[in-house]
Amino acid sequence: MSSEVAARGDAKKLVRSPSGLRMVPEHRAFGSPFGLEEPQWVPDKECPRCMQCDTKFDFLTRKHHCRRCGKCFCDKCCSQKVALPRMCFVDPVRQCGPCALVSHKEAEFYDKQLRVLLGGATFIVTFGNSEKSETMVCRLSNNQRYLLLDGDSRHEIDFAHISTVQILTEGFPPGEKDIHTYTSLLGSQPASEGGNARAMGMSLQYTVPGAEGVNQLKLTAGEDAHASRRQATAWLVAMHKAAKLLYESRDQ
Repeated sequence: MSSEVAARGDAKKLVRSPSGLRMVPEHRAFGSPFGLEEPQWVPDKECPRCMQCDTKFDFLTRKHHCRRCGKCFCDKCCSQKVALPRMCFVDPVRQCGPCALVSHKEAEFYDKQLRVLLGGATFIVTFGNSEKSETMVCRLSNNQRYLLLDGDSRHEIDFAHISTVQILTEGFPPGEKDIHTYTSLLGSQPASEGGNARAMGMSLQYTVPGAEGVNQLKLTAGEDAHASRRQATAWLVAMHKAAKLLYESRDQ
């Protein structure tokens, strides 16, 4: 990805929508894979009553639209203003109770895990069935669209083209497979995480536009330094959270 293309991908613009001010990518094609589109609001004429408590709207009981789901509620059922970075809102926006709960949970990803992914970590990287490995720094690009791998060589993987993420762990009970946690961005439901298991690596399957077949790479945390290993483990956990977030919101 050239510096010119990267700069264009990072460019943002401020727009005003019925829901509030949003800082969105200048070009839609460079939007974050974690982003959500603004919902269409349920027309006022189609919701004479609150869609949660069934209170009838009148001159005193005003209707409000949840900025996340677009449904119509009374003030009591839609009074919370919560940050919604997945829709690029500049300020906290009005949301119904259930949507506010989801947005609060996602806030941890944006406040913690996303920063870890952007910061990157060092791994031993193996591509496909190659017997050769390379020490590389893996991080998420600033526009959140690519996994960037830098070492003696340089690679980038479009996050939207990753089909599966397999987290490899240690500390699992004897007899269990090395692939302890499985998350698919496109299909299968993620398996539950193990109790005392610790992430030690990750296997990715992805496609390349214009090329046939599925590619695979494996990231393994090195044993060199305790601080480096801890950083790599934190990055793997953040990557698992990212994959889980995309899986859970694929129908939103």
